[in-house]
Amino acid sequence: MTMTMTLADTRRTAAVTRSALVWERACALADLEPSWGEAALIRMKQIALFLLSPTEIYAVDHRDPHTEANVMARGIVGSKGDRPTIASPLHKEVYDLGTGECFTNPTLVLNTYETRVVGGYIEVAVESGLREAA
Repeated sequence: MTMTMTLADTRRTAAVTRSALVWERACALADLEPSWGEAALIRMKQIALFLLSPTEIYAVDHRDPHTEANVMARGIVGSKGDRPTIASPLHKEVYDLGTGECFTNPTLVLNTYETRVVGGYIEVAVESGLREAA
């Protein structure tokens, strides 16, 4: 499943099911720099946002699945073939931004979130009951 976001449509991710989702405003689209991560606190959950193009926005857990440190927004954006990736800044595990799959350690998975742009603001789909401590 891809996380490519267009203004006309959004796609589901493996992270959550549509029935339990609510859209939460994260930040203005203009607040993000291309290929640079930013962290947002959404419903007490730290989420890393990545703007790869005006129509391609990714959202993943800010928490590194390997170290449990909140650092993914500071990771290195890249690609593996045509798949955009993020490398953890700590141990350099490389994750697919769309699926959360870890290319360097298949036992690790990075949670991904659906995104959309509404009125110039990025919104992220999160579980409606999500009350996890950051």
